[in-house]
Amino acid sequence: GVEERAAAEAELALREEEELRRRGGRGMGRSAGFYGALAEVEQDEDDDARAARRGVFSRRLDEEEQDLDDQLDEDMDDEERYENEEEVNLEAFDVPLREWIAQDRTRREVSRKFRNFLAQYTEDDGDDDGDGGGGGGDPDGGGEDGQPSNRRRRRKASPLYEQRIRAMCAANRSTLEVSYLHLMAKEPIIAIWIADAPRDMLDILNETATRYTLRMFPSYGSIADEIDVRVSDVPILDSLRDLRRSHLDCLVKVNGVVTRRSSVYPQLKMAYYDCIKCKYVLGPYRIEESSASSAAGGGGG
Repeated sequence: GVEERAAAEAELALREEEELRRRGGRGMGRSAGFYGALAEVEQDEDDDARAARRGVFSRRLDEEEQDLDDQLDEDMDDEERYENEEEVNLEAFDVPLREWIAQDRTRREVSRKFRNFLAQYTEDDGDDDGDGGGGGGDPDGGGEDGQPSNRRRRRKASPLYEQRIRAMCAANRSTLEVSYLHLMAKEPIIAIWIADAPRDMLDILNETATRYTLRMFPSYGSIADEIDVRVSDVPILDSLRDLRRSHLDCLVKVNGVVTRRSSVYPQLKMAYYDCIKCKYVLGPYRIEESSASSAAGGGGG
């Protein structure tokens, strides 16, 4: 507590004062003058002033931790509120797909489904379709060789993507690899939309994965600002010669050798705007890639 810290600082100050007195105020360079001035200040202070001065740093740390906790609580409250909303039928839409994905209720439903996928998918889920064949073991107990049944192993299986998130955070990385085949097995509508509108869908998946990671590791935001979802195991392989205009803005998988690449340019993702008249700061606003160039050159309102 504050009293223990004050006692420890007083003991350290006493030792330094004795060391300074033993050396006759010499041999400690600038630190001698600093600690001497600090001792004079503490002698002139009363107990209340000393406690107030020493409590400045602890209060500052407490305020930063409280701000982080408030932000996490706000995100969790939003997620709980969205969980209680009525489920949206993602397949019932009569507008272009990208316009449908851009709607708030659609984005929340996609985010909810992907969050449940991250929390519930296990390695045994990928074997459900292939284990329906015959087997000679006991359905309730162990098999013929005495090993536990698949049903019992499935109960003990831990979520696969929580393990991957832990491994990602242990390596201080910011990329989460998600299998397309896993999505097809559990959330086929998300997998289909990723193939048809990857840019819009990955934006939602990245935001959901970031929030899910921060719920598991609240302080990981100081290491990575955003978690990027990378889709692997796409089953269809296209030939470079077969790519046509219909493949634009779609997810494709090709094989090839990179012979030339352009320079890496910075991207504008979040923007703040200063009002020229009142100096009020607006934002942050998420900048889409299509409007990044125009937003970068805009002025205040």
